Amino acid sequence: MRITTHLLGFPRIGAKRELKTLLEKHWQGEIDEAGLLQGAKELRQKHWLLQKGAGVALSPVGDFSLYDHVLDAQLLVGAAPPRFGFDPAALTTAQYFQLARGAQDQPPLEMNKWFDTNYHYLVPEWQADTAFRAQPDRLLSQLREAQALGVAAKPMLLGPLTLLWLGKVKGEPFDKLSLLPGLIAAYCQLLSSLRVAGAAWVQIDEPILALDLEPAWLAALRPAYEQLSQDAPKLLLASYFGSVGEHAPLLKTLPVAGLHLDLARAPEQIDAFIDAYPADKVLSAGVIDGRNIWRADLSARLDPLARLAERLGERLWLGPSCSLLHCPFDAAAETSLDAELKNWLAFSVQKLNELKTLKRGLEQGRAAIANELAGSDFARAQRRGSPRIHHPAVARRLAALPADGYRRASPYPVRAARQQAWLKLPPLPVTTIGSFPQTPAIRASRAAFKQGELSADDYRQAMKKEIELAIRRQEALGLDVLVHGEAERNDMVEYFGEQLAGFAFTAGGWVQSYGSRCVKPPLLFGDVSRPGPMTVDWARYAQSLTPKPVKGMLTGPITLLQWSFVRDDLPRSEVCRQIALALNDEVRDLEAAGIRVIQIDEPALREGLPLKRAERDGYLAWAGEAFRLSCQGVDDATQIHTHMCYSTFGDILPAIADLDADVLTVETARSDMALLADLGRFPYRNAIGPGVYDIHSPRVPSADEIRARLQQALRVIPAERLWINPDCGLKTRGWPEAEAALSAMVKVGRELREKLAQSA
Repeated sequence: MRITTHLLGFPRIGAKRELKTLLEKHWQGEIDEAGLLQGAKELRQKHWLLQKGAGVALSPVGDFSLYDHVLDAQLLVGAAPPRFGFDPAALTTAQYFQLARGAQDQPPLEMNKWFDTNYHYLVPEWQADTAFRAQPDRLLSQLREAQALGVAAKPMLLGPLTLLWLGKVKGEPFDKLSLLPGLIAAYCQLLSSLRVAGAAWVQIDEPILALDLEPAWLAALRPAYEQLSQDAPKLLLASYFGSVGEHAPLLKTLPVAGLHLDLARAPEQIDAFIDAYPADKVLSAGVIDGRNIWRADLSARLDPLARLAERLGERLWLGPSCSLLHCPFDAAAETSLDAELKNWLAFSVQKLNELKTLKRGLEQGRAAIANELAGSDFARAQRRGSPRIHHPAVARRLAALPADGYRRASPYPVRAARQQAWLKLPPLPVTTIGSFPQTPAIRASRAAFKQGELSADDYRQAMKKEIELAIRRQEALGLDVLVHGEAERNDMVEYFGEQLAGFAFTAGGWVQSYGSRCVKPPLLFGDVSRPGPMTVDWARYAQSLTPKPVKGMLTGPITLLQWSFVRDDLPRSEVCRQIALALNDEVRDLEAAGIRVIQIDEPALREGLPLKRAERDGYLAWAGEAFRLSCQGVDDATQIHTHMCYSTFGDILPAIADLDADVLTVETARSDMALLADLGRFPYRNAIGPGVYDIHSPRVPSADEIRARLQQALRVIPAERLWINPDCGLKTRGWPEAEAALSAMVKVGRELREKLAQSA
């Protein structure tokens, strides 16, 4: 019996973030377009050969993107937004990046979270007259590259229903599904081109099948795939991120050659598929977790796979649960990581080996992989019994907490009056989200400190100099509530994880967040506690420099959880409460140090929302409780802020309101102020700062743009509860563009303030 192994996608950034380096050198003018494209070609070919060497039978083609795979899917069907004026059939690389990063006369495509991950995709824009025409050249070129290397290639496409569902209606409202016939025709052209080019299989991803889809979308599935299968290679329909068991009767009868199921996230769904599974279809079992970094329990995986192999024979394929885009590259490179902890890990390269081991076990029997099974069993047992994981004091402290929801002592209007009594803020107060540019000087000081070339005292002095620079620039600009700029922070999650017990860190465990932006999630492996203050000295120093209030800046418990690789031996709700309790110690210490404005960022709140509606209330209950626990016990006069960005928040506004933060700052500029419509329907009663410019684009907004957005906001939000701020932190920007944008923001705020005074 021969078992086929395949991948749904591979990390495109490279083992050493080579893609990031290429992109940023190109954007800075250090390499030309030819150099960028050649470097990208060499990188993806290196990845294909790595997969081939690891025994992967079918490697994905089309998963490699210069910026975003959803943007690439839009362009494959000729759907560049008309507002840019680009010809999809002749799109240049420079124009591609303008879609992603914006042009001076056009803001970039909106960003949103890719389902419940921390990857940001670029949102398609649909209009009632959107036309589609296949543009297969880029994909065909990559297919030919793989074929020339002797790689068995499986082109992959984002499914038409998912692409359509992810997009946003622009212009006059209409039903997005009305675009499906034209979109299917373009996909048929793509598939026909791939068949002619020699593709035996094509993977089509439809992750929206894991959602609670409306009946009209489900009803569209069969006629769509009846058309797609007519002049196409064999189609492997892939779902992931959740169970599609409720759709099993429909999916088993679709005219496709195989189905892929995420059996890491939803192993129970196999029962709905295996009975009466069609004899002419492949079943791809996604048994290796593509979303986390812990070694697979190979013994536990092998027995159910053996039973599947008995039923399916060679029609059983093995793969990761989803694309390995969400995993770091290679744990073997972690030479400084603790040996015991490293033995518990499997990054992307190790996951290839796990697939290879399971394949050999199925083909040759358990005895053939006895050593690998023993190693897997030892790692699991070692991890379960390690004293570094469980700390009884943490459990005792959680058990002693009251079960009252950790509400503030007084309602928001009472708190707001007490806060204004000492803050004395003007109407429409102006602030920023937290970070200021991470300049080369800051990065050089941090690198020298980590390498032992700069003493701790010299490093502190260097960071204090940067903090003072940030404070003075904010004072000169005229902001009302200042931030210290976060010069000392490498990353908003990593910085805190490095100072909390229960977290560990890698040297090269990077994953792509969007474009060239990569993050290095901590390994949250054990019980969490705070050994000592983390931000207090920096905040106290910043506040000593100015009479204006300075915000203490913390990353919230849900975001620290969501943006880490989380242990899988405890409920996530319990891990989140541990983090919240540790953060509460920090909040109280900040308050005691005289920091009376404290921001607890929760950009990942919406990201953690389960894909199934039936599971959402439970998640929002414990997530909200964790946030309130993090600021439990603060005085009414202490102003608690939170920040959220780059997700769709309208459907969880009641849960956001239940956090009861005094001030909510939220991204709205890049999403075209869409949240204002939701705020018009939902009575949000606390203060709110809808972002007035997009910081993820290098373009500097005009005062007119900012004014128009604030005037929109004033039609929905009373002036006494409206704050002015950017969409997000300014870490990725340079000082000249940051100051220019903030100057425009302050200027418009003053103008509107004067008009309000005149009206009064």
